[in-house]
Amino acid sequence: MAIPDHIRQLRRLVGPETLLWIPGVNAVVVDESDRVLLHRRSEDRAWSVLSGILDPGEEPAAGVVREVLEETGVHVLPEAVTSVTVSPPVTHANGDRAQYLEICFRCRPLSGQARVNDDESIDVAWFAADELPALEERSLLRIRHALDRSQAWFTPARPGLTGIGQEVPEVAS
Repeated sequence: MAIPDHIRQLRRLVGPETLLWIPGVNAVVVDESDRVLLHRRSEDRAWSVLSGILDPGEEPAAGVVREVLEETGVHVLPEAVTSVTVSPPVTHANGDRAQYLEICFRCRPLSGQARVNDDESIDVAWFAADELPALEERSLLRIRHALDRSQAWFTPARPGLTGIGQEVPEVAS
């Protein structure tokens, strides 16, 4: 996996053991035949939806367009945000620890031939939704949410808790 310059600079300052909170994007690219574009990651040889890290100040929709083009050579149009999730903490092969805010978009291909377009992928292919290769559950959920075409999915907040699991103080009425 290519490490963006801004992450490399942060790592020089905080080291690999610091858990970084990183905004990322995911793309479920769906063509007119409802086939899904997937890539096989070079780091672990697993099939996955397309994804990447946002650059500082980059709009998420622009970031997902850039990531899909970089990885597959396909130009896409983001049509909808389909889910917003948080990854579990990850320790990468180089020892870097991270956790990702994942904004997933359903995208429509506009042009380009799907191909391996960078060193992050070893294969790129279109799959019918009912003939997907073995995928991690997180990728399957992203695909289901994108194909569902309903409102964006997110983990509901539990009443009485803040996002970090602390009790919400009572407000005087």
